[in-house]
Order: sequence, then structure tokens, then C-alpha cells
Amino acid sequence: MARVLLVEDDDAIRTSLSKSLTSAGHVVTALAGGADGVAAVARDKPDVLLLDLGLPDLDGRDVLAMVRSVSDVPVIVATARDDDASVVALLDAGADDYVIKPFSSVQIDARIRAVLRRKGPEQQSEALQLGALSIDPRSREVTVDGSPVDLTRKEFDLLLALSRRPGAVVTKRELLAEVWGLPWGGGDRTVDVHLSWLRRKLGETAAQPRFLHSVRGVGIKLAAPEGG
Repeated sequence: MARVLLVEDDDAIRTSLSKSLTSAGHVVTALAGGADGVAAVARDKPDVLLLDLGLPDLDGRDVLAMVRSVSDVPVIVATARDDDASVVALLDAGADDYVIKPFSSVQIDARIRAVLRRKGPEQQSEALQLGALSIDPRSREVTVDGSPVDLTRKEFDLLLALSRRPGAVVTKRELLAEVWGLPWGGGDRTVDVHLSWLRRKLGETAAQPRFLHSVRGVGIKLAAPEGG
């Protein structure tokens, strides 16, 4: 079951899709306008957003940009355009998946399950405390010594991947597969750069680690410092 926010201005489609997704076990909030949709994302923190691009008050692409400024919620975009340039532009703008109109409720349900699988266990995870480091997968908030830490989406995903195996060494190949979707490796430098940024924001360095500990030739582990 997922908490689904549906933003669709067509009354017939909105009503039909809401009923179908509810029957499939989801909790659906259905809205007709983009501005209301952005407000609902920030206020209600849904598990997934279904966004129609042809809205009456705001362009759907503008809504997507506004949503991305306040949330990392998975977004499935409904569009009538299926040319490569349009699809790539939507994905680059922050959409996680897309469907081409007309579509079936069965297809939408399958895509909801798919994006939530990709998002991973954080959907069900409780907040994790490692000494002075707190990670809340649901709100995607991190604090150190009680102070909030502002992380990018990928920095948070990297920290979350490590937090799922506290105290265990995780290889760069595993991180590339889980965080970047590159199971065959080839991007070690990408991991190194993001680890450097993450360390700086957590108030540590590779030479003087606090939470992120490198194991030469193997990988990296997340562990609480001795004494907290």
C-alpha cells in the first residue's frame, strides 16, 4: 500500500484512477490543480506523486520543478508526448518515471510498485541513530549533534545506503549499484567525490573520520565514533 497523490485536472480520469488505485489497496488523495498539488506534497509527504502535465493553473513542468524544490517524492508523469527529447527532458527535470496517454490503471499500479522498489527500504525504515548522527529515511532529514545537515539527493542516498549496513564495509561497486544504478562499476571517482562532499557536511575528513571510515582496498563503513 502506498499513499498516492494524484494531480489530474480531467474529472473523469481523476475519479476513475482514484477508484482503481484505492481498490488496489492504495490511499489516494486526488487534486485538480498544480498549486494545490505542490502544497499537498510539502504538507502531506505522500509516498508517490502522479502528475499530469496538462494542468489548468500551472504548467506540469513548472509543478515538477516546484515539487523537486521541496521534496524527493517519486514522481510519475503522465504525458501525451512520447518523443525521446520530451521524455529525456522530463527525466532530467526530476521525474522518476512516465506514462504515455492513454494508459490503464493496471499500468499505473505497476509503475507505482516499481518506483517504490527503486526507492528502497527507506519507505518502511525507522529513523537511525549512530551516536550524534541521526538519519530519518522517511523525511530524508539528517542531524549531527542536533543540528540539521543539508544534503543533496545523492548525498542522502549514499548515506542511507551505508546506514542500512551500520558497521559493515560496503564496496564502491555496491554503492554504485545501489545509489547510482551502475551495477557494473566504472564510476569509483563519482563515489569518492560524493563521499568527500558528505564528509565535509558531517564535519569530518578522510584523515580524521568521525562516522565514515575508509577501509583501504575494500570500501567504506558507517559507524558511530567511540564515546558517541
